[in-house]
Amino acid sequence: MIKTEFLKSLQNYSSDSEQCLAMWERVEKEYTSSDRHYHTLNHLDNLLTELADNKEEFASWDVIVFAIAYHDVVYNTLKNNNEEKSAEFARKELTKISVPENLIARCEQLILATKKHTDADFETNLFTDADLSILGASPEAYKIYSNQIRKEFSIYPDLVYNPGRRKVLKHFLYMEKIFKTNEFAIAHESKARINLQTELNSFT
Repeated sequence: MIKTEFLKSLQNYSSDSEQCLAMWERVEKEYTSSDRHYHTLNHLDNLLTELADNKEEFASWDVIVFAIAYHDVVYNTLKNNNEEKSAEFARKELTKISVPENLIARCEQLILATKKHTDADFETNLFTDADLSILGASPEAYKIYSNQIRKEFSIYPDLVYNPGRRKVLKHFLYMEKIFKTNEFAIAHESKARINLQTELNSFT
């Protein structure tokens, strides 16, 4: 699904189908790496699905598609600059075709916003809310997600991972609002808080 949308968006700025396909293949290579369990192409498809109903509310749907495709393209659990590196990756790729500078810059902004998920403009809030929608999934789906995240950080022993994960969970629980838009807040806020608290309790 993301592949189809991504190629469609690229073709608005390049008539070179082989170049567009090569750009997709670079994205696909990263998200299908063997050390990925949650941050995969499935995550991109889910994000696209979450945002598709709001397609007409975005100034540029192409920018949203690019941001979806590139927002986790660099994912190294040993580093804390993945969002910055993903934004750089996106810029490097999109400048290969005739995507206007303002659209590339906007794509970068959206990617960087997924680092802290703080309140921003409406479009950015929709994007980051969709990125966090898994937090408000069913308890069963959330459990699968949390297990997948643990696998991605398997290099770390529990002694290191557990305190770090607890910190992340508390970060979200201490937020006044996890979801910034009414649409996502109504659908996910209460369920997300239950899921996060349940996982936090599992460490005690």
